[in-house]
Amino acid sequence: KAVVSTQSTGVVVKLKKGGKRFEIACYKNKVVAWRNKIEKNLEEVLQTDTVFTNVGRGEMAKAADLKNIFKTDDRTKICIEILEKGEFQLSEKERQSALNSKFTEVAASISGMCINPATQRPYPVSMVETAMKDAHVSVNPNKSAKQQALEVLKTLKESIPIERVKMTIRVSIGQGDAKKCRDQIKALFSSISSEDNDSQFEIVGTAEPGNYKPLAEMVGKHSRGKGMCEVIGVEKSSDMDVFKS
Repeated sequence: KAVVSTQSTGVVVKLKKGGKRFEIACYKNKVVAWRNKIEKNLEEVLQTDTVFTNVGRGEMAKAADLKNIFKTDDRTKICIEILEKGEFQLSEKERQSALNSKFTEVAASISGMCINPATQRPYPVSMVETAMKDAHVSVNPNKSAKQQALEVLKTLKESIPIERVKMTIRVSIGQGDAKKCRDQIKALFSSISSEDNDSQFEIVGTAEPGNYKPLAEMVGKHSRGKGMCEVIGVEKSSDMDVFKS
């Protein structure tokens, strides 16, 4: 029985496949970084490219099993599959980091689709985060931010004036300037009700409130301040719209 020693400071990623269990030894904090595409260098993630049946006991997987079950003898490909599909135990620090990251993601989602009805403008993400903390909101790191944003929004409505809306926005920019940014401008609209391509490129449509600022900045940059981006209406949005966007 082949035995290999690995550092005990790492984290083990386990994958069941073809009725057998395979394990790889990784460095702490690196599995989450790899899955979030922050760490792209595999050597920084794996303590060794050896595939085990039991890391703790240092028992290596048989080459024939790997070839038969993973349909390749490329060790790197096998390690990547285990790394991406396997299960592992998060450290307390990683768990907290994942929670904090999801908390901000939920706040950003709410900021992007809601406004303060008094100012008709979106709340900054930091202000939404503060309101969430004040309302003792907790998030689930395994559920999508958009899904949770709807539930959190109901809670926030009890403490701050906030509405889920779509804005009707008109953009007008010279045809020469529009050549550089026409597609990017159109991509920021949820739906387009009219588009005019005569002397000016003019477009009217609905967009999430969070897209107003990027639209205005894009128009200002490409037209050197000569274009126009204005909110011409605000309509309440169905809570189900979040699942379409």
